[in-house]
Amino acid sequence: MMFMERIEAINPGRIEWCCFDAGITVEQLAAATKIAPATLERVMAGESGLTYGQLSKVADYFGRGVLFFLEPDPVDDARVYTPQFRTLKNQKPLVSTKVRKLIERVERQRDVFVRLREDLGDESWPRFEPPNWQNLTPAVAAARARQWLGLTTQNSFEAHRAAVEARGILVFRTNGYAGKWQIEKANPVLGFCIYDARCPVIVVKKQDALSRQSFTLFHELGHLLLQRASSIDEENDFAAPVGNEPAANAFAGRVLVPDAVLATVHDADRPAEVSEYDAWLSAQRLATGASTDVLLIRLIGEGRLPQARYDEYQHWRSEQQPPPPVSPPRKYRYREPKNVFGDSFVRAVFGALTERYITLPRASTYLDDLKITDLRRLEHEYVGL
Repeated sequence: MMFMERIEAINPGRIEWCCFDAGITVEQLAAATKIAPATLERVMAGESGLTYGQLSKVADYFGRGVLFFLEPDPVDDARVYTPQFRTLKNQKPLVSTKVRKLIERVERQRDVFVRLREDLGDESWPRFEPPNWQNLTPAVAAARARQWLGLTTQNSFEAHRAAVEARGILVFRTNGYAGKWQIEKANPVLGFCIYDARCPVIVVKKQDALSRQSFTLFHELGHLLLQRASSIDEENDFAAPVGNEPAANAFAGRVLVPDAVLATVHDADRPAEVSEYDAWLSAQRLATGASTDVLLIRLIGEGRLPQARYDEYQHWRSEQQPPPPVSPPRKYRYREPKNVFGDSFVRAVFGALTERYITLPRASTYLDDLKITDLRRLEHEYVGL
């Protein structure tokens, strides 16, 4: 009953700021939250309030707490958003509200990791100590990066992820199913990185092709190492001819496909039909974990493949019917935090739990609200309890 009472102390300016920030109108907010437009109009005019349930819907939609809308002061961008978030927002002003929420969520998880690492002793974690490669060409930087990362013949996405995490960088991968850690399939964002001198983080969108995830991972790593900058990248950015994107692309392509591997591609064996390109480059794909796309782009960069042939391949591939997505069985729910947040983050949580710096419910919160039984199953894999 008390929650049916209307809260009159709502700051309408904060609702207006959130709507402007998200690029929506109050009418669209009403539709999204299923609150009567007339009700919100009265609130915006200062004539009435919302019930607690209604205000919670508004808060959840914008990824805010209820108290955010009860503060009487105007919103201060500098206090609400970090400099890194504002950098990404300025790069992509029209990025969806869901992706903005995800970016803020990632920043909070990164802060959690840093705090847990401090509790456990910073010296026990790899430090982010990047070499100064900002003045190197992408080709030279990529060759050195392979050594710096210790890349070997293990070329799966998970091997690439582990190599990057071993250098003090968190690597998150979004979920493929609906939820707060998903970038929807139709959304053009493929990944982003948040630069921080102490603990940067890379976020890779989960895709059907693991090789595409590896390319996104190293593309974002290129932004961190070559430009020391945060970046958010959509599909079109990976083909952008200007700005920081060409260097990040060249870096990623050469990390995945070094010159020695590219030399094993024989131009004389190139098929006449682009539909046979996947088979033609199968050995190199297996050896590197790179996609046919990446290999073809590398060949174009070396002047060994006409752009027109690559365009034909892209057109052919776009017409192929993709396999239906396969959702992971829910019996493996306990493994999802590791899939999303990576090994370093999960180890930090269980380390803090073992040392009793955090409680079991707090650990569950950090690990995507795992049920306690699932959390114990995951813990068993890490500490053998």
